[in-house]
Amino acid sequence: MTVSTRVLKISEIAVDRQYAVVGGPFGSKLGRKDYTTEGVPVLRGSNLPFEKRIDLTDLVFVSAEKVEKDLLGNLAHPGDIVVTQRDTLGQVGFIPTNSVFERFVVSQSQMKLTVDPAKADPRFLYYYLRSPGTVKRLIDRASSSGVPHINLEVFRNFDVELPDLNRQRSVADVLTVLDDLIENNRRRIEILEEMARLLYREWFVHFRFPGHEDVKLVDSDLGPIPEGWNTVSFSDLAEFVNGFAFKPDHWLDEGLPIVKIKELKNGVTADTPRYHGSDIQKKYFVDDGAVLFSWSADLKAYVWASGPALLNQHLFDVRPYEVTPLFVFHSLSGRMDEFRARAQGTTMKHIKRSALGEVKLALPPIELRDEFECVARPMLDLQLNLSKQIRALREARDLLLPRLVSGELDVSELDFGWEAAGV
Repeated sequence: MTVSTRVLKISEIAVDRQYAVVGGPFGSKLGRKDYTTEGVPVLRGSNLPFEKRIDLTDLVFVSAEKVEKDLLGNLAHPGDIVVTQRDTLGQVGFIPTNSVFERFVVSQSQMKLTVDPAKADPRFLYYYLRSPGTVKRLIDRASSSGVPHINLEVFRNFDVELPDLNRQRSVADVLTVLDDLIENNRRRIEILEEMARLLYREWFVHFRFPGHEDVKLVDSDLGPIPEGWNTVSFSDLAEFVNGFAFKPDHWLDEGLPIVKIKELKNGVTADTPRYHGSDIQKKYFVDDGAVLFSWSADLKAYVWASGPALLNQHLFDVRPYEVTPLFVFHSLSGRMDEFRARAQGTTMKHIKRSALGEVKLALPPIELRDEFECVARPMLDLQLNLSKQIRALREARDLLLPRLVSGELDVSELDFGWEAAGV
């Protein structure tokens, strides 16, 4: 079945009123000096993760007085779409209609679109703009001089192919269900991560492990630690393999994804570079469960959960000698403040390899580590399984969008078994 569609520019889809399609404030109108702890929230790139509609957990604010004075032309509201204009292109956010905030300020690096609901369903347009094909078209129109950016006029004149409103709503309903499943899985992962983190801290930082009442504390170079424990450096605990120095001619459209800091934060996305890896040493290959340590800029430990990939430079693949990867991950995370205190550099903080021999931890006996593994490993296994489900749901969503829009696939033909799953 084919359906009729029409092509409209973003400016034609926008509601007919002032500031329907706007960018962020110019120059000194908004800077760090204006941020406050309460007031009107500011939407920045960090609030537009690639795999969530929007993230309102890390907000900065400006005062209502500042908004009234300088920023009335840079506001977004529930139901609006926000698109990154410079640097990390491809980020698209949708402000939920049930947001606890009535208005937002769009930062200098973002653009805002208020959709005319008589012409397009805002949810549909959000999914359309974030689909891999559309993201590629947007990036292709970006200016490559200096920091990559999309001119606001280019965005206003960007073509969008729209089916009729009923089909838009039906497609948006389906994709919203998929996104809700993804978000539910993501929340479960966060809860599992927090449970394991708290367990590690309780046992190995506060020393309240099972049977701790019968173990006395003894002096060490880290201070009092339980008797029978040792102090070791991270260089004694694991091998830290730096990633491969990929060059621009390695960055292809096919092959294994190349893991950079961006992929650690957002997972594999449409603009993740790929490479076949046939001429790359096996030590640079990673897979689910690998512990990766970003030693430059980000300074954070991660458990990789996005499938087979190739590791870029500025990231360590942490390979334990005798302890488990799970124990190493929580040990690194628990000592990250000490690594950050040793970071060097002004524009991009980084640690030297020598820091791995300087930062130490109290290593418990193997019996206690094994007991921790028995409790925490099922949590990690469930996290990895949920991550696989997220990847499958994401792929289904991205594959369905063009087929649903074109009419190649009808919404009524879909059967995901949602009723059986209680969705």
